[in-house]
Amino acid sequence: MHSPAIPQLTESDPQLAELIEAEARRQFEKVRLIASENYVSTAVLEAAGTVLTNKYAEGYAGKRYYEGQQFIDPIERMAIERAKALFGVEHANVQPYSGSPANLAIYLAFMQPGDTFLSLELAHGGHLTHGSPVSATGKWFRPVHYGVSKETGRIDMDSVRDVARAERPKMIFCGGTAIPRTIDFPAFAEIAREVGALLVADVAHIAGLIAGGAHPSPVGYAEVISTTTHKTLRGPRGAMLMSTAEHAVALDKAVFPGLQGGPHNHTTAAIAVALKEAATPEFAAYAHAVVRNADALARALVELGFDVVSGGTDNHLVLLDLTGQGIGGKPAAKALDRAGIELNFNTVPFDPRKPWDPSGVRLGTAAVTTRGLGVAEMPRIAGWMERAIRAAQREDEAALERVAAEVRELMVGYPMPGWAPTP
Repeated sequence: MHSPAIPQLTESDPQLAELIEAEARRQFEKVRLIASENYVSTAVLEAAGTVLTNKYAEGYAGKRYYEGQQFIDPIERMAIERAKALFGVEHANVQPYSGSPANLAIYLAFMQPGDTFLSLELAHGGHLTHGSPVSATGKWFRPVHYGVSKETGRIDMDSVRDVARAERPKMIFCGGTAIPRTIDFPAFAEIAREVGALLVADVAHIAGLIAGGAHPSPVGYAEVISTTTHKTLRGPRGAMLMSTAEHAVALDKAVFPGLQGGPHNHTTAAIAVALKEAATPEFAAYAHAVVRNADALARALVELGFDVVSGGTDNHLVLLDLTGQGIGGKPAAKALDRAGIELNFNTVPFDPRKPWDPSGVRLGTAAVTTRGLGVAEMPRIAGWMERAIRAAQREDEAALERVAAEVRELMVGYPMPGWAPTP
């Protein structure tokens, strides 16, 4: 049963409605550990499904290219003011369609083709839009990279400083997509000041933890901040750019008209709802619970003999190197999915395998924490993972199905926002 309900869709397009129903049941029945996923509230779902999707709104509030903005403008202003208050920033832009376009807008605002920038190596936890050779950012600009220490699995700040001094980048990115440890924003800011670079913090994964006080904030250190609005922030699929007032005009022009046309007003409204939710004490408690759960899950995996990159986690994310388990990340991830545990295969630092068949898996605790699972359930999840990987090595599909049945039995006791089994 969906909330909000979908009776008209069920009647007019039953084939599509059936697929949506199946996806909802899948999300309900599985332990969802993909670090970039979450469950939004019913209020966010309602806002995202409104008549706001009917309206074009090219431009910004008070400066639109279409008439009829009497209610769209206040909605966008509301989202902006809530973002500024929640994160303590001077400027916010809530129009980027997703995280990658938001990052592209930063390049458009501050870089010229061929300019040098510094970022975390993709295989060490960086993001495609931080200069991967297959990304436009790696083709149009000159990326140079820093990495993590082979001994500790943590970012080597001495190496960051050495590369920055040698390359004199115009821009430095801190943050990424598979970083299990606290990002040292003050240290990055000191290096950026020393070499005269603009510091950009990509906090897409940890924005909700920052909002909830469970991770240090880049505000006051990074002049520009990029984030998605889903993941730990628990909003709709969208993005935001935040900055000091000095960089507001350049960023806004880069988003529109530089890269985009009209914003998605239904998404803007859903972002506003999520930002209001993230300003509550309940959300702060949630953010801290996410971190506690990730720590408990990492510890349980270590006790079972798994190699946890960097030895643990400070946030929502755990990265496993499966080299010592005798299985690649891709077959492990696929087997775990069949066992009712959803995560993704992922490269690990100094990975000898290729990105499409890497050595590791990445997991996170944002979604399971939203469902209400706590520290007590994390060892059980770790045990299921160990059983599923062993079953995969034996090609024992029956054992995988037994784990999946146990997962379904557990998850039925934890409500899911937006859907429940029909009584």
